[in-house]
Amino acid sequence: MEISLLKALLKNISSFFNLQCHENKTSELVQKYYQKIEEILKLIKPVLESVILAEVASDESLQKELAGLSQSVDELRELLEDSHPLMSKVYFVMQVESLFAKVQARSLELFELLKSSPKGLPDELSSSSLERYAQKIKHIGYERAAAILSKVIRDYAEGSEPSADDRSKIADFLNLKSNQELLIEAVALEKLKENAEQAEKMGDLECIEEMIALVTHMNDKFIEAKQSQNPHPVSIPPDFCCPLSLELMTDPVIVASGQTYERGYIRKWLDLGLTVCPKTMQTLVHTNLIPNYTVKALIASWCESNNVKLPDPVKTLTLTQPRSPDLTPATSPVHHVQSSSEDSRLPENGNTLPESGDHSLESFGQSSDVCGINEKLTVGHQRTVSTSSMHSDTSLSQELSHEANSLSATHVATPSSSDVSREVASDPKPASISTTTPATPLISPRFETRPRNPLWRRPSERYGLKIVSSPTAETRPDLTGLETEVKKLVEDLSSISIDVVRNSTGELRLLAKHNMDNRIIIANCGAISLLTGLLLSTDEKVQENAVTTLLNLSINDNNKLTIASAGAIEPLIHVLETGSSEAKENSAATLFSLSVIQDNKIRIGNSGAIKPLVDLLGNGSPRGKKDAATALFNLSIYHENKARIVQAGAVKYLVELMDPAAGMVDKAVAVLSNLATIPDGRAAIGQEGGIPVLVEVVELGSARGKENAAAALLQLCTDSSRFCKQVLQEGAVPPLVALAQSGTPRAKEKAQSLLTYFRSQRHGNNGRG
Repeated sequence: MEISLLKALLKNISSFFNLQCHENKTSELVQKYYQKIEEILKLIKPVLESVILAEVASDESLQKELAGLSQSVDELRELLEDSHPLMSKVYFVMQVESLFAKVQARSLELFELLKSSPKGLPDELSSSSLERYAQKIKHIGYERAAAILSKVIRDYAEGSEPSADDRSKIADFLNLKSNQELLIEAVALEKLKENAEQAEKMGDLECIEEMIALVTHMNDKFIEAKQSQNPHPVSIPPDFCCPLSLELMTDPVIVASGQTYERGYIRKWLDLGLTVCPKTMQTLVHTNLIPNYTVKALIASWCESNNVKLPDPVKTLTLTQPRSPDLTPATSPVHHVQSSSEDSRLPENGNTLPESGDHSLESFGQSSDVCGINEKLTVGHQRTVSTSSMHSDTSLSQELSHEANSLSATHVATPSSSDVSREVASDPKPASISTTTPATPLISPRFETRPRNPLWRRPSERYGLKIVSSPTAETRPDLTGLETEVKKLVEDLSSISIDVVRNSTGELRLLAKHNMDNRIIIANCGAISLLTGLLLSTDEKVQENAVTTLLNLSINDNNKLTIASAGAIEPLIHVLETGSSEAKENSAATLFSLSVIQDNKIRIGNSGAIKPLVDLLGNGSPRGKKDAATALFNLSIYHENKARIVQAGAVKYLVELMDPAAGMVDKAVAVLSNLATIPDGRAAIGQEGGIPVLVEVVELGSARGKENAAAALLQLCTDSSRFCKQVLQEGAVPPLVALAQSGTPRAKEKAQSLLTYFRSQRHGNNGRG
């Protein structure tokens, strides 16, 4: 017999047995298969050793089986040796059971060939003895999960959904029984798919894509089941739930992709060594976690309004994989401030500002999950409707289709995977980094769940057969190449040639338009200080490009701090005062974006920005007016800015903009509601004829508009008997009674307080005149 083949096979078997030293590092699934394979090899090994000693004659068939068995054992060893907690369990089972079947079949064939050997078998390897060995090998069974998986994958690829029983069997056997485990499986499969694409293994690629489709389907069904088990009496808005835990968030934080998660769950995800965003599958360029105070405030307000107890912060997590000790990223500082509970929220029709009070807007716009509350703005300050934003208020679709979208209202300052920035559709060439997958907008500020796909995660966008955020994911450029390109463009910003500068700012504008990686790299290459200087350029196009690039860079929260620190606020005010219509709009939008940070609210207010913003509010283009209103709302959250806004004459324009024809009723009433919290604001509202229109909004406005109008009227009436009489003369009681019965919780509260105050006035408790 060919001794070298036998020795090679025995060596491979011994190497497989040595894998026992890794038992404590392998999963239960791997151990299950290891033990079954070990049983077979323990039956084969003594037979092979006896064959070597007896120098049994061999033929070509026997040598072929020895070689094939040796190869299968070695492949099994490699497969189990390379296994790890974050591997694809679906792919592992398909591979290991295929190799297991080969080892079993070749072992049986080997024994048959030995039994038919003409001579040389030792006594202990008689035909009856070999038959006993063969029967034992035949009866070493295994789960045969691969057969179920293969059938389900094939059927699903052909359009037949797997049964609940099949899904349950797969989930139980592979331990894919939680949202986190399913997401980890999806990440692992996507990595395998990427490897198959690079190696051009088209057969493997097709199989892996079918596996991804099945895992996506299982995750969809898991989420549906989770939603149906909601223990609360009211439906939780999907965007208030962590995409990992599917539970109401108590400590929401933002990751580099712009998505928001519960801190404990995303921290655990990162500590496992996972460096992709679970929701978008976009690679995270850093692992910093930024507190999302906006979402936290909105959740707290929703819980209070719906009598839902906010759960205790997460202390224990369901993920059990080992922690990666080297992952200890720092958290970026975000400023948070307490404020008046009387400040207002913006409306539901897409022109929204946030929930109740200064505190609700502190980190406004930090999460892509919170994009789109206002004006269908899905991040990137775009004026183009994303697929996710089409779920609400179609009346805005025509308005949003033109050129560039303003930062009107709340949650827009931070990107998500769906960044499509504020750019003109006719820009001559596409950016070199493609757009990312649209993110899901936050629910309406009324906290009512819109009819849409249940979205703790939008499966069709997050997975499909292309999980990576770019539509051309398989050709995503290397970031090193991008850095080289950006460095050259940044160098060109200092060129003495206006054409070179114009081209460079235009290219950076397009790059900043599309995704978070680009924005971070542009900032890291030192572009912000140079772009800040170019805000003072006398070339109109350079100035427009510079301000729009800064606007898009400001989507990243770290960039907000950098832009303000680079001294950009005063040059932005210069653009606001002297720039073209587009430049003024984008300057106002940038100031809004920067004002998400509390310190920036103060700096912007102290720098003289309010007067030109008010001028834009009164005399700008329709888009400019909306950008100005949004910026003024955010600035009015800081108490000292309220008087400045009133003194700059904003109330007159805000009252004028409450004409429904202007399309800004909800924006205007939200700002007026904030200004009504100071004496000068109340006086200006009364003087400019604001009371009749506020009463009209209570009667005919949107849900959020009615809420903010009622809040403003409550401030006016309790401060002045004269205003109180005027409100009554305007016929406010009937619409207030209706609002007290059918409005939002906050609207009901304000309406009831007003009606109670009116009753007290009839009993002689007069207010000040």
